[in-house]
Amino acid sequence: MLKELKELDFGSIEPLLISEEFMDRFSKLEKMCHHFHLSLQSGCDKTLERMNRRYTTKEFKEIVERIRNTYDDAILTTDIIVGFPGETEEEFNETYEFLKEIKFYKMHIFKFSVRKGTKAEKMENQVSPEIKEKRSNLLLELSDKNEIEYLESYIGKEIEVLFEEKEGDFYKGHTSNYIMAKVKSDEDLENKILKVYVNKRDDFLLECSKI
Repeated sequence: MLKELKELDFGSIEPLLISEEFMDRFSKLEKMCHHFHLSLQSGCDKTLERMNRRYTTKEFKEIVERIRNTYDDAILTTDIIVGFPGETEEEFNETYEFLKEIKFYKMHIFKFSVRKGTKAEKMENQVSPEIKEKRSNLLLELSDKNEIEYLESYIGKEIEVLFEEKEGDFYKGHTSNYIMAKVKSDEDLENKILKVYVNKRDDFLLECSKI
């Protein structure tokens, strides 16, 4: 069964699992996508401590560097929570600057919502919905900017794509680092890996042509 797999996406990973040994072993697995979803939650150490996360921003940055030193085409995505109780404007700005530095390909932004029975429900300095909305929008803008810049860096290059489905006149699929691409074709490309030429960015995917 494993021999029939063309590519395998590892999915969400606990950041602290990514040791030197982990990356050494991972790099020997030829069919793994070079896509790593690391749930950061916040780029501020004080906020991370209140969230009871077990790593610091310094440790997280070292993990990111470990991945990028292994794969120069690594795609990094993450989850961020804005408006966690006690998150000040200064703490949010720390998160924003840290995210600018790491430059994730894409960020999934969540506004903190209270869950009954949790410690966070009883925490002081709950953040207002208006401030959560403002902070969420700022990070969504940053995420879109990063994704567009990354996609546009591929224009004029040749890439390999595993085509998965047809949509209208185009076949769509993913690169080995999980970027979505499409190519117009009369030939059935489903479940085929092809080298294609990137013509342009079409919204948040790459439009290509067959070589």
